[in-house]
Amino acid sequence: MKLSALIPGAACTLLLLWSCGAGHTHEDPHDHEAAHGHSGEAGHSDEIVISPEKAEAAGIVAEAIAPGTFSGVIRTGGQILPALGDEKNVVATTDGIVSFSGNIFEGTDVRKGQALFSILSENIQDGNRIGKAKVAYETARAEYERAAGLVDDKIVSQKEFIRIKEAYENARMAYEALKPNADGTGVQIEAPFGGSIRDIFVNEGDFVAMGTPLACVTQDSRLILKADVSQRHFSRLQDITSANFATQYGDRTYSIKNLGGRLLATGRSSKESSYYLPVTFEFENRDGIIPGSFAEIWLLTKARENVLSIPVSALTEEQGLYFVYLKLDESCYRKQEVTLGESDGIRTEILSGLKPGDNVVTKGAYNVKLASASNAIPAHTHNH
Repeated sequence: MKLSALIPGAACTLLLLWSCGAGHTHEDPHDHEAAHGHSGEAGHSDEIVISPEKAEAAGIVAEAIAPGTFSGVIRTGGQILPALGDEKNVVATTDGIVSFSGNIFEGTDVRKGQALFSILSENIQDGNRIGKAKVAYETARAEYERAAGLVDDKIVSQKEFIRIKEAYENARMAYEALKPNADGTGVQIEAPFGGSIRDIFVNEGDFVAMGTPLACVTQDSRLILKADVSQRHFSRLQDITSANFATQYGDRTYSIKNLGGRLLATGRSSKESSYYLPVTFEFENRDGIIPGSFAEIWLLTKARENVLSIPVSALTEEQGLYFVYLKLDESCYRKQEVTLGESDGIRTEILSGLKPGDNVVTKGAYNVKLASASNAIPAHTHNH
């Protein structure tokens, strides 16, 4: 006969509470589910039972915490900008009508030397530079070829031949520098390097003058993080060593150090209209970070030793109070209130509520919270 048939319901619950809260030993976690009819069980008001299988399916991971190094933090905001040399405008090299070379849109990937536009000027009065350069080139070439056949017969002197050759070479270079398109009716504008089209400033059929920006090509291989720091932190600027940041469009926090970045400069003065000082970093764009986007920034200063900290993902919040979940044994968890110190966007300092060696849920804390509230762990499925 089963134990649940011999012991009244209240007594059976007390036995379960003792096994989770006092002994932390379960011969078979599934016995609890069979006896009570659900996968999550509140032993005490702050204890939750989740079988190892359900915890693994829900991505719940716990780790023992220990004191370590933690940097001082200045929290601020800023913007991500293109690095110098990683962005370039392509401009019209002559007057004329803009013609797009294929399907060119903002965001289109391009390779170095790829034709982006043609500037057509054949129907513009006194403005057909490509036509004039072509005529001058072909005339000089014909004169050069004629002289080359006569110089050996002394009909054209060597001195005259050198002058004709020089005129031909100058005309050729002037014509080719205009980068004529395939049919010679206009100037071809090419991508200066491989990358993508960030902006297009003209439309098909627009008339442009020489020097007019047509598009901006960006590599985005390296980016600039520019932090705006309040003047009240001026005395701490010299202590800044690195930074973490998060964009407005994602939920991931990046480390300048992990992105191969470095501190470029700290501002010593601000603009007349600004209360902020600039602090600038450069880093490798390994994750498709978008230039021009705004960012939340944690500037890292002098390191402190023997600080207890946990990943930000371990924290849950309820009505302004913060909690973590401790893993007591393979099936039992308990909610624990904590007092927070500084956060660097990746880890948060713990002032009270935890001690070294505590086994804290660092991934899947929200799923443990749901199990505590609903006595059920969300089902895991691969059907998205």
